[in-house]
Amino acid sequence: MGLFRDKGVVYKPAENVNLGPDSDESYLKANVKAPRMAGFLAKIFVWFLESRIFGALLLYILKKNNLIHKLVSNAVVEESPVFVPLHPFEELNEKEVKHINSDLSPSEQVQQAIGCLPLPSEKIVNGLKPSFCRWTIMDYSKAYTSGEITPYKVAERLVAAIRESSSPPLDMAFFINYDAEDILRQAKESTLRYERGTPMSALDGVPIAIKDEIDCSPYPTTGGTKWLHKFRPCKGDACCIVRLRSCGAIIIGKTNMHELGAGTSGINPHYGATRNPYDPGRITGGSSGGSAAVVAAGLCPVALGVDGGGSVRMPAALCGVVGFKPTFGRVPHSGVLPLNWTVGMVGVLAGTIEDAFLVYAAINGPVPSHETSAIPPPKVYFPILQATNSVPNITLARSREWFNDCSDDIRTCCSQALYKLYEKYGWKTVDVTIPDIEAMRLAHYLTIGSECTAALSSYLENLDIAESGWDVRVALSVYGAFSGEEYIKAQKLRNRQMKVHRNIFTKADVIVTPTVGVTAYPILNDALQTGELDYINGAALVRFQIAGNFLGLPAVTVPVGYDKKGLPIGLQFIGRPWSEPTLIHIAYAMQSLCIPECRKPQAFYDLLKKD
Repeated sequence: MGLFRDKGVVYKPAENVNLGPDSDESYLKANVKAPRMAGFLAKIFVWFLESRIFGALLLYILKKNNLIHKLVSNAVVEESPVFVPLHPFEELNEKEVKHINSDLSPSEQVQQAIGCLPLPSEKIVNGLKPSFCRWTIMDYSKAYTSGEITPYKVAERLVAAIRESSSPPLDMAFFINYDAEDILRQAKESTLRYERGTPMSALDGVPIAIKDEIDCSPYPTTGGTKWLHKFRPCKGDACCIVRLRSCGAIIIGKTNMHELGAGTSGINPHYGATRNPYDPGRITGGSSGGSAAVVAAGLCPVALGVDGGGSVRMPAALCGVVGFKPTFGRVPHSGVLPLNWTVGMVGVLAGTIEDAFLVYAAINGPVPSHETSAIPPPKVYFPILQATNSVPNITLARSREWFNDCSDDIRTCCSQALYKLYEKYGWKTVDVTIPDIEAMRLAHYLTIGSECTAALSSYLENLDIAESGWDVRVALSVYGAFSGEEYIKAQKLRNRQMKVHRNIFTKADVIVTPTVGVTAYPILNDALQTGELDYINGAALVRFQIAGNFLGLPAVTVPVGYDKKGLPIGLQFIGRPWSEPTLIHIAYAMQSLCIPECRKPQAFYDLLKKD
């Protein structure tokens, strides 16, 4: 094979790369060479890919044509491999933050976070009230405390809304599983606590949905498959669920997801294509599409997702909500399907950054010692959002060619959002060059694929592959074609990019990008039964996501506007490790400037409405 071996790229050591705007590092756009396939065409492709005669050759051609050989497999990388993106904690001296003691319970942490929230009057910007806004956690808490409505009444409305949205003509496919009796039982207990004047926290009685990648009784954890829960039964709640329950939250069910998280559309051939509340004919994105959609549709103010390759931030942007992914190791991963243990992270999808902050307050904390991400517990700081206006001198780094590699509507909207931040707060954007973005995307793809294959190997041996969707069968074939040598090469690139980003953060507080390169595209009928293979749109959707996962960095997306079709657009901020308070400050500032323009989705449920 040496005769046919592609020549690999020779990468400069990270410290020798010019990261300034005058850098000679060229920006390589995604070189995706694969046509969209679904339906019968997808089945034919799978047959060839899984055949002993053609499979190996096809996989070699796919890897070669999509530059995996050139940019990863055969590349020369000086840096040593880093297998887990753990970052030692360091004091960042962030402005307007509050230190939180490590011995506080989840409900006590929520109470501390509430003390950091802005007063209601501070939500009015330039004298403008938003024409539409979603109910927040504090809205629920105040309505319950005042007796205006009870958690039980909200739960009754919620169950009716889930049933309506799950049935024709809507068929939104928000949930894989929900249990009306369990929802009403939790709501009854919460109602009694409010009647006694002893709610567990502001989250008591607040409905929260959970991606079906996180263990949560009484439901099986399917990972979007028809088979995984048979091999790996759910034996109890994940750590993050235990913490939410200790705050009194009502867990309302398991949201739909792209099967095994192995795609970006959110189209699941087993449980239905999750539909975007802003246009039910379009995708939500994935793989946490169900969690993004239920928040956008008003069924709950917050939902949990898991972000392995933008899987929280991407659907959040497409559905017009906030998506927040903390630093790797900040939130315990125990009880989450181990599909991608060095790139995946529990994240929060919410209608507002304040609600994402409150749930983050509940679920963050020391990680159990048996986990990969076990390190000396980092200190926890919360942002004092009343003081966001006085946070001085935030600098945003923009890699211009990368930033502009998106649709015209997205580029214009996100550029205008940056100007609003400058105009209101004086926060400046500096141009930088972040090299080898496409190589990082491919190295991440190789990593997440290899880890998924390793995690599922014992199950796949005994699996009837016909139980998996056709699109996922392609993904599993490609994942299985990666070698140990290629995996190590990808981890060398990970170390190199960690060093590059560390240098970028000496020039700026955060990196700013559009969240996705395209807005939600249409769901085509031929994909409903097979799923779809659309790697061109897939690459556009993950284009700006990868650093958060591959490098373990915190990131947040905030809705900042709409395209000409009325579809949501998100702006993403990527922070240095452990800088969640600064990210939340920036997200709150951005949200405050954009919320007056917020639009109501086509599919929306008002659970706190007065009768």
